[in-house]
Amino acid sequence: MRTRLISVRMGSVFAGLLLALSGAALVAAPQASAATGVAAVAEALKKGPVYVDPRAEAQLPKAEADALAQKIKDAGKPVFVAVLPATGEFPQDKVLSAIRAETGITGLYAVRLGDGFNAAADGSVMPGNAVRNLSEAVKTGGPVDAGTQLDNFVDQALTQVKGGAPASWGSVGADDGAPVAGLITLGAVAAVGGGGAYALVRRNRKKKEEARREAIERLSVVVDEDITAFGEELERLDFHPGEPGADDAMRKDYEQGLDSYEKAKQIMGSVRYPEEVTGVTQALEDGRFALATLDARRQGRPLPERRSPCFFDPRHGPSTEDASWAPAGGAPRTVPVCTADAVRLRDGQDPAVRTVDTEHGPRPYYDAGPAYGPWAGGYFGGGMLPGLLVGTMLGSMMSSPAYASDLGGTMGGGFEGGDVSGADFNPSDFGGGDFGGGGGFDGGGGW
Repeated sequence: MRTRLISVRMGSVFAGLLLALSGAALVAAPQASAATGVAAVAEALKKGPVYVDPRAEAQLPKAEADALAQKIKDAGKPVFVAVLPATGEFPQDKVLSAIRAETGITGLYAVRLGDGFNAAADGSVMPGNAVRNLSEAVKTGGPVDAGTQLDNFVDQALTQVKGGAPASWGSVGADDGAPVAGLITLGAVAAVGGGGAYALVRRNRKKKEEARREAIERLSVVVDEDITAFGEELERLDFHPGEPGADDAMRKDYEQGLDSYEKAKQIMGSVRYPEEVTGVTQALEDGRFALATLDARRQGRPLPERRSPCFFDPRHGPSTEDASWAPAGGAPRTVPVCTADAVRLRDGQDPAVRTVDTEHGPRPYYDAGPAYGPWAGGYFGGGMLPGLLVGTMLGSMMSSPAYASDLGGTMGGGFEGGDVSGADFNPSDFGGGDFGGGGGFDGGGGW
């Protein structure tokens, strides 16, 4: 009897759930049609990969929109497409980032705005350079109809974009409305297992957040030491812009050094993600070269060549030559070194390597884990760094697909393609087109 009563009650609850969801499905389309602007675009893209504003339906008829949406859904990729009228409601310099913030889902966003086109993506989904190249490829050759342009873009993007389609798409197509069966299925799953899934998502994000904080804490120690050391270099230089013999070139070098010092401190003060530390060490590298140039001018020596910092410790300043070196158990490679370390290597001595604290005691930075990748990347640049680090712990980790996860999620704060991040995304990482000057949207022949 008790079992039967429970069954009847569960049946009543489920019936109520179906009735509520059916009602929601019936009113979904009218509500969506009443909304306007970015909010309407975002709500539609949460339900399916393609949205066509009613005022732009002539550009992409429903049959073409449905086919494009099905192609994206079949691929299971976080690609979002919107076809919008060229009105003040959608300012071309803000529309992409506004849609991304309102939608709250990491992905690749493409917008056909009037006759123009532009796209942008979260870095975890597609690098900015790749987005720009794809965008330019479909704009080359002059104006083209929306269907052809979007089809070409999506075809190329689906082979390169990372991540998966958001769960909110379900079985929804390009329509504004949502099938009742799809809503019932989603509702039933949510009622039965939603709590457990939500808890799992929260745990995973909590772990990523803890890893991100830990990476930043480790980096902060090393970067703060670098900033302090550079400040001490400025003081030791003891340069005064009005001193006898000072000229405009010297004053410009000194100003560059001061600006780099302030820039490094400013960036470090606002760091939220490990990869942002790269900007700090880039600023310090610029500043050290400026000081080396200033010192040469004051001493009457030839100006130094712009070279990478000393590989063993960037605080040594710009390198002066290349030398052969091999890490313990690794193959020899050519690395940029300062004069002092070059002499040590020629004399058979160990170079003065930068060490950092680890749970196993002080270790060379290149054998201390993935957290120091952004720090080293700012000094040595992404192009040459992998070759320098081959055979080291950091080099091995940087070549692994899990490297970004080990950092607590670079290029997007730990969210992968298709994840719901809300408006929590790094604007400087969401890119591809030119947002600064209102450019980027053109059909090949100009906006």
